[in-house]
Amino acid sequence: GFIHDGILTDLFEPDPQSLDRIDSAFGSLSNVRVYPYALFNENTRIRLYRAGASTFAADLVSSPALDNDDYLPSEDDAFEAEARRFDDFDDGTIDLLSIDTEGCEWYVLMYLKSRPSVISVETGWKKYRNPFFNDIQEWMRANGYVVWYRDRSDTIYLHHRVRIGQVRKWLDRVGW
Repeated sequence: GFIHDGILTDLFEPDPQSLDRIDSAFGSLSNVRVYPYALFNENTRIRLYRAGASTFAADLVSSPALDNDDYLPSEDDAFEAEARRFDDFDDGTIDLLSIDTEGCEWYVLMYLKSRPSVISVETGWKKYRNPFFNDIQEWMRANGYVVWYRDRSDTIYLHHRVRIGQVRKWLDRVGW
């Protein structure tokens, strides 16, 4: 709903296969910018594994595929991608941030300039717990965020300046 309502949207996707699908869905929209990068703690190239719907950075010790599905990394599923730090893109004006970045969610927060009203982070599902969960929790606390909602895989945080009623009206308006 946000994208089709014309909200400026930046999407990051390191997987060339997924980039094709994103381009088909959103390529014609002028409010969508697609970046072919993984988000990481440095500008480099990283190795990733494509394990069904659970792509993850090879450097990580934990992922939904490894923890929940007993996935064994295979060369057939591996690919490399350019990785960038999030502060290369964040101009300080982000108001809604959804982070699901191949297990590298913490690296987005590490370099976040903006202080969005709402931040959604993939934090865990079944046996998987984000390997940086404690760092994420501490960052949220130190920067004035509180847990608003949790579902099976994500935790949604609100900045202390935001009232829940405001968010509910906003989400209802965009059909979320």
